[in-house]
Amino acid sequence: MKKQVENGLLFAWVTALVATLGSLYFSEIRQFEPCALCWYQRILMYPLVVLLAIGIIRKDSTAAIYSAVLAGIGFCISAYHYSIQKLPVQEGNVLGCGAVPCTGEYINWLGFITIPFLAGIAFLMIFLTSMYIIRNR
Repeated sequence: MKKQVENGLLFAWVTALVATLGSLYFSEIRQFEPCALCWYQRILMYPLVVLLAIGIIRKDSTAAIYSAVLAGIGFCISAYHYSIQKLPVQEGNVLGCGAVPCTGEYINWLGFITIPFLAGIAFLMIFLTSMYIIRNR
């Protein structure tokens, strides 16, 4: 495997690991209860840590194909979640929300950085890195 591809897998894995640890920090230490859309994003992010680690250990760049799919779907969910937080919508028109409202903002750093924004950035970084790996393997 090329060094660039190996470094790309490592970068994607570190990104997924940091995002996973960040979400666990917010829920377990800060006691922020995740909404339904946050759970969907977690369902897509957590396996990326294992999947990319296996790809690194086995030196198998095909892990990038699977990570690109999961990250692409995760980015779409994050973008939708961020849009319902920041764009005016009626409470009843939000898809996928359960007991915890998906429009709630536990953090709002600099007026635009929320938890779905952070997840979306992580998914985007993993997706773009995966596409780079797919192209260069």
